[in-house]
Amino acid sequence: MATGFEAITPEQRDEFQREGIVLIRGALSEEHRERLEAAVDRVYADERALGRLRPDGTLHMLGFLDRDEEFGELLTHPQTFPFVWGLAGWNIYSHHNHLDVTPPAPPSEQPPAWGWHQDGYRQNSDPEVLAGDQPRPMLSLKVAYVLSDLSRTGRGATKVVPGSHLHNTLDRTPDGTDPRGTVEITANPGDAFVFDRRLWHSRSVNRSAVTRKMLFVGYTYRWIRPLDDMPLDTTGEWWANRTPVQRQLLGEATHTANHWGVNWDGYIDEKIPLRHELQSRGLLDRSIPWLR
Repeated sequence: MATGFEAITPEQRDEFQREGIVLIRGALSEEHRERLEAAVDRVYADERALGRLRPDGTLHMLGFLDRDEEFGELLTHPQTFPFVWGLAGWNIYSHHNHLDVTPPAPPSEQPPAWGWHQDGYRQNSDPEVLAGDQPRPMLSLKVAYVLSDLSRTGRGATKVVPGSHLHNTLDRTPDGTDPRGTVEITANPGDAFVFDRRLWHSRSVNRSAVTRKMLFVGYTYRWIRPLDDMPLDTTGEWWANRTPVQRQLLGEATHTANHWGVNWDGYIDEKIPLRHELQSRGLLDRSIPWLR
């Protein structure tokens, strides 16, 4: 049984670094997917009752993890977490996560707005002086969990241009159509994909009768500030159920240089829960800089 602490293969790492994305078929068991979808439906009903949905019925909720016990376990999901620490290392946390519910769009004669972008906001401009003509650093990645049937195009799935994470710009087409090389990620319920925040991507319009439901969990380095406002109740049951590694991923620490504060007695890195876990399992690898 997978634990989330199995090393990815060099071939999987090469694929991600080449394409900027990796698709994980069947990441969620059907039972787990059903529980997650039920939790999403509860959140959606609550937000609708509070009048927080957009006029078209869509919900894009930031910082959703503590809304249900089911969501907390996604932080270290055994099928996806190996890609997270295997690609980003152990000095990380979840700075950004969002829950998306997208009902079928009403008919429109207007073409969809150009939605192509890289994640990261200022991460795409502030490092420019360092990047020059080279690709900017990854800095963060996302795991996307597919809860509804997106196995056909036209259901609001994510569109990507594989390999585009290695380019700092994307030329806009004169007629506003999708750029050359666009791929719409057709995925079954329970599939997941991990993608580099630099990958140029866009959500497509949901022209079907299926409501799109997805969960996104983003990870970045602990010395980068959070993107979402997610104040956590550290006295409640939800927090009590989190493992030390999950608490690190939720931002628990007194200092971003190490875990317990500035301490120069040799325990700066060793006390960080994820590094300690990887070290205890023999998964640190000096040949990979972010896993030393």
